[in-house]
Amino acid sequence: MHRLRKGIWPLNHLSGGGDNEVVASAREVDDADGFGVSSESTAHPFGRGSRFVTKVIEVGNLTKRFGRLVAVNDVSFFVEEGEIFGLLGENGAGKTTTIEILEGFQKADEGTVLVLGINPRHGHRHWRDRIGLVLQESDFDPLHTVGETLGLFASFFSKPRDVTETLALVGLSDKVNERVGKLSGGQKRRVDVALGIIGHPQLLFLDEPTTGFDPVARREFWTVIEGLRETGTAIVLTTHYMEEAERLCDRLAIMAKGQIAAEGTCSTLISALGSTTIRFEMPRDVEVPMLCAIAGANFTVRDNIASTLLGEGVQEVLLRLLTWSTSSGTDLVGLEIVRPTLNDVFLGATGSDE
Repeated sequence: MHRLRKGIWPLNHLSGGGDNEVVASAREVDDADGFGVSSESTAHPFGRGSRFVTKVIEVGNLTKRFGRLVAVNDVSFFVEEGEIFGLLGENGAGKTTTIEILEGFQKADEGTVLVLGINPRHGHRHWRDRIGLVLQESDFDPLHTVGETLGLFASFFSKPRDVTETLALVGLSDKVNERVGKLSGGQKRRVDVALGIIGHPQLLFLDEPTTGFDPVARREFWTVIEGLRETGTAIVLTTHYMEEAERLCDRLAIMAKGQIAAEGTCSTLISALGSTTIRFEMPRDVEVPMLCAIAGANFTVRDNIASTLLGEGVQEVLLRLLTWSTSSGTDLVGLEIVRPTLNDVFLGATGSDE
């Protein structure tokens, strides 16, 4: 059996909320402690849950303290249906506390939190039935087969996915009769995800899903996650791999010291950083002032490498350089255009580049 914050614990088997609980209307949800249902969440149906929302998560001015430590400080963000939202940050940035509040394991001290239109602390069985968790570690019975393990977890949910269908989604169809203890690390992680989605969740929490994977297994796993998004499942992803976040996330937030330091799409955040570098070996018989005049940009030369840092006009500078290179017969040896990456954004937002 799983322990809290380890492996996957079906939310509908956590404390509270029996079968006799019913889904409250938007105005009937307990609004104690400043939590309620947003009037904006009234557009598209979720289907099984009889609640109409477009934002599966809405967080406003969330604050959580542990004694004098402010672990989460005035955090606000939202997650929409069918998107992958990344929550990034260094260890101790407040990610885990924020996620645990969203999952209902922690109580916020201030602010509003709505997950599928409900305050997680008041989530009833029907609410928990619509959420899947894939945490960092798992601890399954190694003697059970993959099919037996999924069948057990399927019994915890009101309308689970078919076991065969679920195994196909995570690429384990040929392992249905394999004992869990004989699986590779990557295959066990796929079982984790299978158990997280067996309940057909509208919202899935993925906590560092590819930690310990080799590069090939990681990329194969990304394909699985992208396939889940295609089914309409909203996903909250935490990861320390910037390449993974850039590949998977539709939007993301970077946390630092309990606050959101940056938020947006990967392309928007990278573009906001603004600096693209053009560099190449300094051609012979060309002086720096001449090069600057040709390119219409300020170049510097170090160790015989000419480089310029541009915020705008990258294409124009390249066009001038390539036109001059072609007409004069001058090779731009080692020409590189280096754009900022999400890792650069992360380092800047967290102050790690200082």
